[in-house]
Amino acid sequence: MTGAMLTQKPSPECWAERRAAMIARQLKARGIANEALLAAMSAVPREAFVPEAKRAAAYDDSALPIAAGQTISQPFIVARMLELAEPGKGERALEVGAGSGYAAAVLGRLCARVFAIERHKALAEEAAAVLARFGAGNVEIIHGDGAEGLARAAPFDVIIVSAGGAEIPPALRAQLSIGGRLVMPVGRAPGGVQTLIRLIRTGPETFETAYFDPVVFVPLIGGKAD
Repeated sequence: MTGAMLTQKPSPECWAERRAAMIARQLKARGIANEALLAAMSAVPREAFVPEAKRAAAYDDSALPIAAGQTISQPFIVARMLELAEPGKGERALEVGAGSGYAAAVLGRLCARVFAIERHKALAEEAAAVLARFGAGNVEIIHGDGAEGLARAAPFDVIIVSAGGAEIPPALRAQLSIGGRLVMPVGRAPGGVQTLIRLIRTGPETFETAYFDPVVFVPLIGGKAD
């Protein structure tokens, strides 16, 4: 085998095959059944959101490191959180912890408008650039403190928090619309296992909470953005 063959990049067809295998083996086989969600994840090129050094592993069943000590969640966890949040056409969504922008890109195919906050400026800029290349005009990446939400664009029908914390920040509760769904990994042990929680706002002062899968996420850090 020649050196040229060894270093050849996968073709678009090859990436499409890997994406299809991911949908079948990692999502459908584990019970992800929402057809709109599966179609959205089939359409978004995950490889574009993974650092070049890790691109060959873009469709592996695992989280992958990105810049600033952050990660891009494994495909199943992205799908699971979005399935629990039940995003719909015409709705407005907020993602806290945009990271590479991958989950925001998927959300953009499910909702009318998506805002995604990232506290690391370099990550926010890169995510915005990748999304712009793929024409995701309904997704806005904001550099800022995600724990404070985004009051100027609230309320939101869907809030996804892609970082773990001891509790759901009060600002995010307040920015959820009545009937809106918030999904976040919650746990008190730093670096330990968290639980996916879905919060549904049932009234001005009332919420319904449900508990789902054990997960491990990077921590949600409030305060001044980097």
